[in-house]
Amino acid sequence: MRIVMLGDIVGACGRQSVQQLVPRIHEEFSPDLVLANAENVANGSGLTPDQYRKLCKAGIDGMTLGDHALRKREIFNILQEQTNIIRPGNLPSGAPGKGWMAVQPRNEALPPVYVMIVLGNMFMGLNANDPFASVDAMLAQIPRKDAIILVEMHAETTSEKQAMGWHLNGKVAAVFGSHTHVPTADACLLPAAKNSNLRTAFQADLGMCGGHESVIGRRVEPVLTHLRTGVYMAFDVADKDPRVNGIILDIDEATGGATDIQRFAMNADPRKPPFMA
Repeated sequence: MRIVMLGDIVGACGRQSVQQLVPRIHEEFSPDLVLANAENVANGSGLTPDQYRKLCKAGIDGMTLGDHALRKREIFNILQEQTNIIRPGNLPSGAPGKGWMAVQPRNEALPPVYVMIVLGNMFMGLNANDPFASVDAMLAQIPRKDAIILVEMHAETTSEKQAMGWHLNGKVAAVFGSHTHVPTADACLLPAAKNSNLRTAFQADLGMCGGHESVIGRRVEPVLTHLRTGVYMAFDVADKDPRVNGIILDIDEATGGATDIQRFAMNADPRKPPFMA
């Protein structure tokens, strides 16, 4: 089985890049599933029902949301009712939605893929529970012992993401990070864990989908002004040099483990639809 996971989709530029490039991703990589983090689609913060539907129509099979998951109240019903979108599983128990999902590949002969996401605790500023204990609790809820499981760690620090990778080594197919919008060059299969024939793929951060002539997806000038003067500025979403970043995971269905992980980047063309539309 092959799975593509895309980094944080930032603003309209990120969404349009994904809409344009998902067909090319299918053509070049032949994935069985395409997943993405969609928490920054709404002008950099949150997701709306209309944007959710556009991403589904574009070919995104499952979506994760991070610290901005609940920024838009209108997405609450989608989180409650739809089975292909999740918010962090270590939010307080009263939060709408769920922390893990089972996504069925388009080829129904393939087994479902279980996806979960948790927030890191370091420098995130949210009232989230222990991500390690929360992941363990969600793993205990997975109904299949031979399940293919992907875990996203939406966190600020690479150290906390790496720690989650080692915590889950030999237990899940992949652990990957999001949130910082800069792809890390550490994609690998972790060393085989004791007493497990399942290999775990890891990358600390997937990067982002959006305008890369930017500061993590925001226009350069206002960010520089703020950092150099302390004056409040609106951090508008960037739209120049549109690209998508992500990983390609190859999974051994017999073991539920990874056999390969590769990071990739693709350039979108702002002169073509849906940008010009």
